[in-house]
Amino acid sequence: MQSELDPTNALLEFFRRHASGVAVITLVDELGTPYGFTATSVTSLGANPPLATFNVASGSSSWAALCKSSFVAMHSLSEANLGLAEKMSSAHQQRFIQDDWHRGPHNLPIFGEVSSVAIGKIREIHNVESNAVVIVDIEQGLVGETRGGLLYQQREYRGLGAQLTRRNS
Repeated sequence: MQSELDPTNALLEFFRRHASGVAVITLVDELGTPYGFTATSVTSLGANPPLATFNVASGSSSWAALCKSSFVAMHSLSEANLGLAEKMSSAHQQRFIQDDWHRGPHNLPIFGEVSSVAIGKIREIHNVESNAVVIVDIEQGLVGETRGGLLYQQREYRGLGAQLTRRNS
């Protein structure tokens, strides 16, 4: 391995090599207009109480709506959802023009062909530089089929790949 002394490059190179699961976050503004974006930062904060977090840039097209929203839907994506991931990371005007979603709890946009959806109430938003960490209390879920997860690594979407271990059940 070679040394990278520039902190920004070190961070970028680390996360280019770190595979992350891909999720779609959806919400509505005060008028009920749908917003959404892809996120590779969704993670569990704890199970008791059930909490999750995700990160978002304060310059994103969904930022203003997120700051005024009380609830979000976090969609877990599988390899079959590559098109949804690409759509939700493209121009924000194109994200909800198809009929591949419906209104769910709290009037949230729900994409039906995903692995699962966690519905949560926004507990806190912590601004850090030009980004934010959003903490969510999970209220309920929608559970679909278990499929190979969609990953993002080296600036590309990837499939989960081979199972390397077996869990003891």
